[in-house]
Amino acid sequence: MGLFSRFTEGLARTREAFREDMNLLLNRSPEVDDDFWDGLEEVLIMSDMGGYSASTIVDRLRGEATRKGYRTADDVMRALNDQIAAEFVEGGQEILGGDPAIVLFVGVNGSGKTTTTGKIAKQAKDDGRSVILGCADTFRAAAIEQLEVWAKRANVEICARERGSDPASVCFETIERGEQIGADLVLIDTAGRLHTSSDLMRELEKVVTVVRKRANLPVHLVLVIDATTGQNGLQQAREFNNALDLDGVIITKLDGTAKGGIAVAVAHYLKLPIVKLGVGEGLEDLKDFDAHEYAAGLVGDFGQ
Repeated sequence: MGLFSRFTEGLARTREAFREDMNLLLNRSPEVDDDFWDGLEEVLIMSDMGGYSASTIVDRLRGEATRKGYRTADDVMRALNDQIAAEFVEGGQEILGGDPAIVLFVGVNGSGKTTTTGKIAKQAKDDGRSVILGCADTFRAAAIEQLEVWAKRANVEICARERGSDPASVCFETIERGEQIGADLVLIDTAGRLHTSSDLMRELEKVVTVVRKRANLPVHLVLVIDATTGQNGLQQAREFNNALDLDGVIITKLDGTAKGGIAVAVAHYLKLPIVKLGVGEGLEDLKDFDAHEYAAGLVGDFGQ
């Protein structure tokens, strides 16, 4: 199975829900009239794109339809993928694209943050990079064990301390050890934080401050979001971005939701690049983000 096929299969639940809603719309409004445009916007909102981003996409698409003389809904649907892809900002590829870097992964508990960190370590090592892992999630014992398993699987060194240790100290040691072994990619898993807890977010800000002061490489902050949380994921992204000034987002568990449009909402509202998408449990299911592949996987082949 090719990567594109795997990606589109990972978004199958979202695409099936979208197709069902679109079939109802096309049966109701086969012509490109006001009812069709209102219905299309509603379908996009229902996929978790959010009202403002859905409205923006429909407005642009409506303008294109007028300029190019689209007469049928099929004409419009052929152009929808490009309009969805246009919502995304560039820059995500640079974070893990090969240049030396320190990457901190942040997010709430249960988002798949630790697994994602481990998968990226394995992918980077397989690509020939020198990688070190840091486990700054010292509050959850299972996180340390989980990341140690990934370190063995990836054959990379890991810096970890006993449960309850100061996470900022773990970050400091990880960076220091990374320098000693000549690592060009330092990946640090932080403790899950409730975005609604100001105390926990302040602790995370301290960790980020320590890393930035000690770093000898560019530092990137990447938020990991569970797609199944829907619009709550967007709220998480807002709070984390306000506190930390994020550099990018990874969205996991897209295969577990019928509302995979959350990636569009995050990109539209926060202007943050999507770094990777998780569309399954396997290592190969954590994919580099491609806006057009995502749009095709989300919408399918209407009008093709």
